[in-house]
Amino acid sequence: MATPETAKKNILDLFIDGARNGFKIGTTSLLPNVIMAFVIIRILDVTGLLHIIGVVCAPIMALWGLPGEAATVLVTAIMSMGGGIGVAMSLFTSNILDPAQLTILVPAIYLIGNPVQNVGRCLGISGVNTKHYVAIISICFINALLSIWAMRLILLFL
Repeated sequence: MATPETAKKNILDLFIDGARNGFKIGTTSLLPNVIMAFVIIRILDVTGLLHIIGVVCAPIMALWGLPGEAATVLVTAIMSMGGGIGVAMSLFTSNILDPAQLTILVPAIYLIGNPVQNVGRCLGISGVNTKHYVAIISICFINALLSIWAMRLILLFL
């Protein structure tokens, strides 16, 4: 039901209010996560840790046809979906990931769904028993890994 305040607003005012709110969300929530991700990847790259992560994770990520460095995308997505996208784009612009590999990873980023933030924001507030956290978070990972295989299959047919 419309409140008296929203009933008086025309479509243009509602659009502008929505755009302001969207800009506020983008600049206060999304942008800091993406910048953080770019900084983390750059630090890992400069220190040589990105290469080490790539070498260590290469056998595991090879199961999905991805370079070892792609593991950093999934690990970052645990903390923040925006950060996971930022890391993926940083690896893409560094020519570590190609367009197909990026396409394969994007659904996994969203299916992981930043469980670190969700534990605090959703599970803790709603009173979910902490003994269920491991199962809930594990389901996120299983879904993400299954989505990587599904995306590989889809790309094989396209």
